[in-house]
Amino acid sequence: MVTRTVDLRSDTVTKPTEAMRAAMANAEVDDDVLSYDPSALLLETEMAKVTGKEAALFVPSGTMGNLVSVLVHCNIRGSEVILGNNCHIHIYENGGISTIGGVHPRTVKNNDDGTMDIDLIEAAIRDPRGEIVFPTTRLICLENTQANSSVMSYGMISNQCSCGGRCLSVEYTDKVGELAKKHGLKLHIDGARIFNASIALGVPVHRLLQAADSASVCLSKGLGAPVGSVIVGSKSFIAKARILRKTLGGGMRQVGILCAAALVALHENVLKLEDDHKKAKMLAEGLNQIKGLRLNVAAVETNIIFFDVVEGAKITAEKLCKNLEQHGILVMQESPVRIRVVLHHQISESDVQYTLSCFKQALAGRVREENGN
Repeated sequence: MVTRTVDLRSDTVTKPTEAMRAAMANAEVDDDVLSYDPSALLLETEMAKVTGKEAALFVPSGTMGNLVSVLVHCNIRGSEVILGNNCHIHIYENGGISTIGGVHPRTVKNNDDGTMDIDLIEAAIRDPRGEIVFPTTRLICLENTQANSSVMSYGMISNQCSCGGRCLSVEYTDKVGELAKKHGLKLHIDGARIFNASIALGVPVHRLLQAADSASVCLSKGLGAPVGSVIVGSKSFIAKARILRKTLGGGMRQVGILCAAALVALHENVLKLEDDHKKAKMLAEGLNQIKGLRLNVAAVETNIIFFDVVEGAKITAEKLCKNLEQHGILVMQESPVRIRVVLHHQISESDVQYTLSCFKQALAGRVREENGN
């Protein structure tokens, strides 16, 4: 019988704290579709200030936040957006920019550090003189931090890209912003974990987003709120985004109940991200010492760790995950060889040590079984 659970599947699995539940119960609310909900207005005002933008808008999810942002910038069907081949918008958001918005994605390869080469981005921008045959480039999207780590698997051999959890620097983001302006394009940043990047880099959020025309910021990942994201940008951008949010079914009435919890997360959990990063590094260093696992400790910059089960381990990632689950350790299998774990503020140092002990037992036990047979 499992008596202890350590949920490392994502930083989205956090449970609302007692302070959040109290704030939700006591939230002052009104009709947000009519722009009167005071708790929503307070959250949006604070988020606009923190991100250095004119205005903000609460949305139910990061996927909706990115979709709305892309559609505002690419308001003509047949527009094209340049984004990373490994980014969340392209891989994990149901192709919504295409199926709903008629926006064509043009991908550029993500490097191991999450960047795309500047010259490759520029080369991907369509020549306006070819508009009779090409879609029209209108937007560039970046992601900070990068959520995904791609892997191409051939049996038990993997060719990996270790950009998951990596931070984009101010210098890089500024260069992409300058390129966008040079060609008359807009820049959107998927900042689902921008607070993680800010803490890891020691750079304020508003500076990391300075070059962006818009950004989406998730409240229900590292910050630990139960629901929601915020879109930020200019007043005119947010006015258009509010209309699209309603079109997509995201116009919620007394949404201040959710915004109240998000405000608690914003006030109480940002500084906890540094501890999340330290515990992630501690876990990564421990995993790196276990025979049968392979990971790049230097690539662990924030709260996300990717690692591979190597061929010599004589155990598959699938079997390892099932073994860990029997001991209450929940992780995310990404491929036949790759596993992802994500730290959050409800994971303790004791949880990290327990997790390492379970990994050691799972791999060592499997090796003894094979030898015994």
